[in-house]
Amino acid sequence: MMKKRPVIGVTTQTLEAIPDQLPRCWVMSQRYVHVLSKSGAVPWVVPLLPEDMDTVRAIYEHLDGVFLPGGVDMDPSSYDEAKRPECGRTDLARDATEIQLLRWAMEDRKPVLAVCRGVQVMNVAAGGSLYQDLGTDVAGAIKHDYFPCGVRQRDHLAHDIRIERGTRLASLLGSESVTVNSMHHQGIKILAPGLVATAFASDGVVEGAEAVGDHFMVGVQWHPEDLTDADERMRRLFGAFIDASCDYRDVRVLSGV
Repeated sequence: MMKKRPVIGVTTQTLEAIPDQLPRCWVMSQRYVHVLSKSGAVPWVVPLLPEDMDTVRAIYEHLDGVFLPGGVDMDPSSYDEAKRPECGRTDLARDATEIQLLRWAMEDRKPVLAVCRGVQVMNVAAGGSLYQDLGTDVAGAIKHDYFPCGVRQRDHLAHDIRIERGTRLASLLGSESVTVNSMHHQGIKILAPGLVATAFASDGVVEGAEAVGDHFMVGVQWHPEDLTDADERMRRLFGAFIDASCDYRDVRVLSGV
């Protein structure tokens, strides 16, 4: 009998209204949904409802895992800083919804996989802060903002990262060094309590973080979903998340929760 597929929440982003054409919408790249589905999940696209957390909670209760995708910058108000000109477009509704989902998941030890913006949200939700712009804030920063343009695609391998031995990420990828794509200009500044840094770029910028202990809460600063076609290590990352979500669901069913 085929094993029941875990339900994975995928958060969205606000698309502002286009006058006389389109009302406000929630959107997210289909790539995340396709990769999660191919990895064995049932993706559930989650709306942003900070004014209706009862509904968000009801959705959360049906989830076996939480996936946080990339997107616009986090608003610095979420980590008690004033927004500077270097900070790009933000989405307060997304910040509030994702932070709450993460805090529930941390309380319940529900599996989390977070990519790019997602690992930044994970850090802020756990009590950390961000650099608003790496080029401005980090002396000697390498280029991290290899956004797709012209002939450059989202799977462009931009720079190497060093993975910390003994971490869950090192075990999953089976490598001490990986070349990754890179599409961000913000990054982890102060690492939150309860998290450990798992990977670094050559300039010292944190490229990965995970929960201390056995809670599967893994975040990476690159976009592994765009590398799964060519890199078995990235497929293992998604596969491990799906397995952890299955285990979480099975324990919950056995306990009658």
